[in-house]
Amino acid sequence: MNLAVISDIHGNLPALEAVLADIACRGVTEVVNLGDCVLGPLWPRETCALLMTRGFPTVRGNCDRSVATLASADMKPLQRYTVGQLEEAQRRWLGDLPATLWLAQDILAVHGCPDDDNRYLLEDKEQDRLVRAPVDAIAQRLGRADAALVLCGHSHQQHMVRLLGGPLVLNPGSVGLSEVGTPHARYALVRRDNGVMMIDLVALDYDHAGAAKRATANGSPRWAYILATGFTPPEGA
Repeated sequence: MNLAVISDIHGNLPALEAVLADIACRGVTEVVNLGDCVLGPLWPRETCALLMTRGFPTVRGNCDRSVATLASADMKPLQRYTVGQLEEAQRRWLGDLPATLWLAQDILAVHGCPDDDNRYLLEDKEQDRLVRAPVDAIAQRLGRADAALVLCGHSHQQHMVRLLGGPLVLNPGSVGLSEVGTPHARYALVRRDNGVMMIDLVALDYDHAGAAKRATANGSPRWAYILATGFTPPEGA
């Protein structure tokens, strides 16, 4: 098995194109997408069109769900911008995505937690920072998921945890909105041969300056800062 795992694209078309080109160069044909496909001040319509054309198995993220289901009066500005860019068929596609996916008998794909797409699986939030959650808390959040490998997104943190007596839990990081110190587009490769699992965590350069410029033009300086630097803006910035 050779599987590419992508997540949290957030409408960043050039980052997605760079990742898909790298995956193709490696000869990998199986791709799974863990959700949060389009929300953001970038290229939501074009990103959604590309994903729909490619037909990857895709989990619905919390942002996909909000874009697909919220009434206009309940939307925040980024949600309103995103919906204004999307075609109705694209909103329906996002809303119809499954909350979880079994890719094989022992590989579970989710966005956040299996029962809550808006909750971090591998992290806790402390003083506005994400920190690694205790392994017993991770196991509790997984519940009775009988898997060898669990794939999750949502936090934009590229890392993995092996639970004692349980699965390997892998977050591939964010394709389109990296917040871990560099603005690279991130994804993961999973290879399994004769029962041995090998994981590559990949970080790619792309035109992040162009993405930041697009965010600025669409009135989102916070996103522009993250896209340009890979850091969350200082408080009050």
